[in-house]
Amino acid sequence: MVFNMFRRAAPAVPEKKASATGPVIAWQGSGRVVWSPRDTVSLTKSGFAGNPVGFRAVKLIAEAAAALPLVCQDSERRYEQHPLIDLIRRPNAAQGRAELFEALYGQLLLSGNGYIEAVGGEMGAPSELHVLRSDRMNLVPGADGWPVAYEYAVGGRKHRFDMTTGLPPICHIKTFHPQDDHYGLSPMQAAATAIDVHNSASRWSKSLLDNAARPSGAIVYRGTDGQGSMSEEQYMRLQDEMASYHQGAANAGRPMLLEGGLDWKPMGFSPSDMEFQKTKEAAAREIATAFGVPPMLLGIPGDATYSNYQEANRAFYRLTVLPLATKVAAAIADFVSLYMGEHVALKPDLDQVPALSEEREAQWSRVAGADFLTDAEKRALLGLPKLAEDA
Repeated sequence: MVFNMFRRAAPAVPEKKASATGPVIAWQGSGRVVWSPRDTVSLTKSGFAGNPVGFRAVKLIAEAAAALPLVCQDSERRYEQHPLIDLIRRPNAAQGRAELFEALYGQLLLSGNGYIEAVGGEMGAPSELHVLRSDRMNLVPGADGWPVAYEYAVGGRKHRFDMTTGLPPICHIKTFHPQDDHYGLSPMQAAATAIDVHNSASRWSKSLLDNAARPSGAIVYRGTDGQGSMSEEQYMRLQDEMASYHQGAANAGRPMLLEGGLDWKPMGFSPSDMEFQKTKEAAAREIATAFGVPPMLLGIPGDATYSNYQEANRAFYRLTVLPLATKVAAAIADFVSLYMGEHVALKPDLDQVPALSEEREAQWSRVAGADFLTDAEKRALLGLPKLAEDA
């Protein structure tokens, strides 16, 4: 017992805290690539590159969010100059701030996932940030359910980003998915059915235009002997003439010469044809709803949800752009803070958003007129850091 008193106590092993469900989540895929359950390439091709409503919705959100002014601050001060500000202003040699954020927001909207690669950073903040394509990235979970690596595949070549040694090289930002532990759910996937309906309606309209924007009619044959059937030779000749002289956009409006016994019966639009355009507009509104864009901003007719364009634009920023930009800015700030060794916050500057000018002016007036609040409390309500004398 005496000798035990002079022994050094063994260093305590730091306690590792983790969710009890992590090993259960990773049981089937530990150490192996977990493939994304959706076909991002097909959704992007049909819903973005091949659909004007989806294209405009993604561009509208991505460009509006990328143009938001950002402020960098901590609990004590708001920085005018900071390594994080310099990194965001020029993230890499090929992209500026707007290009990087637009690409990142676009990936999030199209796939539900955004990936940022940090380059450098051994002595502080990363020297560069790069947005990686979501359709090329695959996650490799570990035994505890957390990602141990990310695999980036281009063609037949792969690069593996190790997440277990040192600082993480990848920042994975994802949207909420109720049925997937590793990947996010994209608005494009939620709007997939409406996109198919809208694309089918567009193809149907295109076929009408190719046929002079009129539905096809019928040629009725009545023979001189009272018989209603044509010979094989007559039928083939009529088919060839119709294909050569009266089909296609180049022959639109060309008069038709009918011989004896042939009568042209044009067919008008049926009630279902008349409702077809309304179905297309309804599908367009569903696509806009999935992305959180007021249909009025996309020029979709028949929408009277908002009393005016200004109100729709304010709702668009308040309900769609700001939540997305706030989430992404906070994730980037936390990621870069790991490299710098200090925590700073990055968030949109609401006072510089024109769409919210009336709201902010009213809030500033209310806070400024509250005599029962101190200056420090007013600054806290407005999201401003403390002054030096209040710290």
